[in-house]
This record gives sequence, C-alpha cells and structure tokens, in this order.
Amino acid sequence: MNAFKDLLTPTWALRIRALDAWHRTLEDRPLRMNCPDAYHDELLRQTDEMDRLHIVTWIEWRDLRIEADQAYLRAVAGEDYH
Repeated sequence: MNAFKDLLTPTWALRIRALDAWHRTLEDRPLRMNCPDAYHDELLRQTDEMDRLHIVTWIEWRDLRIEADQAYLRAVAGEDYH
C-alpha cells in the first residue's frame, strides 16, 4: 500500500477514509442487530457529513442514503437472524 501512498491527493485520501468508515458501519452487525435505529442514524449522519464536507456528489449522497435505508429495512425485518 505504501507504493500508492504518494499517488493519492489529500482530498482523495479523505474520501477513501470516509467511505471506508461508512462501509464499516454498514457492515457493523452487532450495532445493526442490537439497535437498528441507531445503526440507521449513524449511517445517515456519516452520509450527511460527507455531503457537508463535499466529499461525495449529490448522486453519491443519494445512493448512500438509499443503501442505508435498505439496510435498515433489512435489519428491522430480522435478516441477521436467519
């Protein structure tokens, strides 16, 4: 990974870190199972923060929110328990 370190601009590095954090939250099974509302709120908070910082485009923001909503609906339907 160090070979690519100098190829990333600070803006792209921030974007990658933010999207990585969002996807780690998306895959946080214990949070999703224990408190689907907090899980959904955290995904939306991170999405809105990326938008506020201009890390994502409007279309990316919308797609992340849709993915968060779909994950929430699967969580409250009990998908992790099957």
